Amino acid sequence: MKIVTAAQMREIDRRATMEFAIPSLVLMENAGIKSADLVLQLLAGEIKTMRIVIIAGPGNNGGDGLVAARHLMNGGAWVDTFIMAQEEELSIDTRTNLLILQKTGGNITWLQGEGDLYALELALLKADLVVDAIYGIGFKGILQEHAANIVCLVNKLAKLVLALDLPSGVEADTGRVHGEAIRARHTITFALPKPGLLLEPGREFAGHLTVADISIPRLLCRDENIGLNLIDDELVQSFFKPRSPESHKGTYGHVLVIGGSPGMSGAVIMAAYGALRSGAGLVTAALPESLMPIIDHAGMELMTMPLEETSQTTIALEALPAIENLLDTVSVCVVGPGMSRFSEANALLRAILKRSGIPVLIDADGLNALEKDVGILASRQVPIVITPHPGEMARLTGKNIEEIQSQRLEIAREAAREWGVTVVLKGNKTLVAAPGGEVFLNIRGNPGMATAGSGDVLSGIIAGFIAQGMQVKHAAVVGVYLHALAGDEAAVSLGQRGLIAGDIINHLPGVIKKFEG
Repeated sequence: MKIVTAAQMREIDRRATMEFAIPSLVLMENAGIKSADLVLQLLAGEIKTMRIVIIAGPGNNGGDGLVAARHLMNGGAWVDTFIMAQEEELSIDTRTNLLILQKTGGNITWLQGEGDLYALELALLKADLVVDAIYGIGFKGILQEHAANIVCLVNKLAKLVLALDLPSGVEADTGRVHGEAIRARHTITFALPKPGLLLEPGREFAGHLTVADISIPRLLCRDENIGLNLIDDELVQSFFKPRSPESHKGTYGHVLVIGGSPGMSGAVIMAAYGALRSGAGLVTAALPESLMPIIDHAGMELMTMPLEETSQTTIALEALPAIENLLDTVSVCVVGPGMSRFSEANALLRAILKRSGIPVLIDADGLNALEKDVGILASRQVPIVITPHPGEMARLTGKNIEEIQSQRLEIAREAAREWGVTVVLKGNKTLVAAPGGEVFLNIRGNPGMATAGSGDVLSGIIAGFIAQGMQVKHAAVVGVYLHALAGDEAAVSLGQRGLIAGDIINHLPGVIKKFEG
């Protein structure tokens, strides 16, 4: 599903009217009907005994609210409609729906002074549900005092709030909140989701999200020029192909995982099993030779390659000939899990990138080896995936973590373009940014996945799908989503606090099975 900015949504509305002859009043009517239908669901159908407050602003979002008010009245509800504007400030379509509501006997109050705020307070105290139709996708900045007072009243007194399109006070393109904002329990957005509904803190203010079809033509909603995508079941399913009865282990690729150091050999094991459980045919774990007994004991299914090591039991540069021989026989290489920081790390990574003719995924200490040498990414000819968490991304870009977290979308997209790599920016709402500017947003997963080894498992999963022949950006999208779904399944079974990375691996096959039909 595409995710659209405010400007893109306005353009879609314009094209629906100009190119497909759908009047804007029809789109407003459909939005209002879908909103009224959701109110009916939220009130469990007992609408005739309910009191509803609708607060409308001057723009088309307010018009959606006025349409909803009319349909709810027709259904038998008591509806108090408050309009936060002067009549001459209303948009043309909103003014039309005001006239219809007036002629059908709507109970309308204009919110213009202290006395009107008192009337709103009384209505809120009696209301079973409140509809926020004050501001839509066009809002930016800080609510003015009058609007902020109204929002404070709603947040203080309302039992149940439904926001139309976007909670008032939340910015559509970023999810940022610079003061007061409606805290909705439910939000209904029209045609396509907006970034501010999916990114924090906007998602917290939006509550449960419903995306409603208001008859925008399908062609417009799937426009390839819209570069932000929501990762969902439909998208991931489109990348899966059935396995041939004539296939063998070589058909599904060979993953090489390079890493490990004293006390961190488990990271290599996690990445390797992430690759195996995602369907890779073969996986080789290459790590310092003195750590081989740990790997050999950990898993019968893994192949291993001992590497020459330094006196600190890290990978030595003398291991490069063996690594180069391996690179000629595998499908994809993962560098970094558990590798630790050591003086030869950058030279080792440079040599691998120079020698490799296959995709390379750089994670963990592989990323630390890039800190002062990130420019080498842009000069490589093979596809590269990097999987930084916010701290690693901060070090790679020279920004601080706060900047990364407040501009995740923009920073991931710019880094992918500048470095020519696929960026998987991990964290709450993991992003996959492709070099061509396309970005994919994952909203699945849970806090229980913030546990040691979870990122190593993700690297292995992505590499496993690359090995099976998926395009690199598609493998990253699929890997991120299935990793999150497996974490969610594990949390359902075990709870969040006790969840460990191995649980994600164990739940992965069941999650993948759902996409194999």
